[in-house]
Amino acid sequence: MHEYTATIRWERGQQVFVDNRYSRGHVWRFDGGAEVPASSSPHVVREPYSNADAVDPEEAFVASLSSCHMLWFLSIAAKRGFCVDSYVDRATGVMSKDESGRLAMTRVTLRPTVAFSGERRPSVVEVDAMHHEAHAECFIANSVKTEVRCEPVHGE
Repeated sequence: MHEYTATIRWERGQQVFVDNRYSRGHVWRFDGGAEVPASSSPHVVREPYSNADAVDPEEAFVASLSSCHMLWFLSIAAKRGFCVDSYVDRATGVMSKDESGRLAMTRVTLRPTVAFSGERRPSVVEVDAMHHEAHAECFIANSVKTEVRCEPVHGE
């Protein structure tokens, strides 16, 4: 068992707060020392009470799924002897009502484009198989009930 930590810090400062007109800006601090400015999404709480320049939980959710998938894909490709030069994923998440009528991240679609080099390059079928295996191994995807799709982009 491994434990992962994050400290989420928000302070009221001089804001009234009880009038519901307070900043949703806060900071995420991770165990390695990285700090990330965070906020509610401007799609959820309008500006200026949210900060569009900060990371919101919905974006972080999508990024977490994409990052986990990528890390597994890179590991699988390396073990199979394929040299990956770059991996770019333009992942998207959809917030909509779930089957119980509550708002949720109901679908995340990964759209990775992977570039390979070297003498040994995978076929489209092999790339798709590595993405399938990466999805099955991804700890984050295995932890959520959201539909997570992987639609690799080939030939770009």
